Amino acid sequence: MAFWKFTALRLGLVAVFFAACLFLGLGLIFSALVSAVLAWCVTYLFFRNMRDDAARSLQNRFRDGAPPKRNRAELDDAQAEDTLVDEVPDVRIDNDRKPRGN
Repeated sequence: MAFWKFTALRLGLVAVFFAACLFLGLGLIFSALVSAVLAWCVTYLFFRNMRDDAARSLQNRFRDGAPPKRNRAELDDAQAEDTLVDEVPDVRIDNDRKPRGN
């Protein structure tokens, strides 16, 4: 969530600076460059805690050994497989294994 808050803040700042640069008559390309640099500078200087939280959330999400994020359909499928295995002991489900290379 911290990543999305920080991204929304930075994009909002880009939009504000872009509109201000266009109002000043700097042109589209130069306004885009200036607004991106100014938004980066402002978030770098004044929003350190938010930036660090965003970086920490990304680090936790993509580190080795992090549990995978599962959506509702995947959780329901896993529950159905577990129920099937409990009810019929002879069934073997190994969809989570990697296929052998031939």
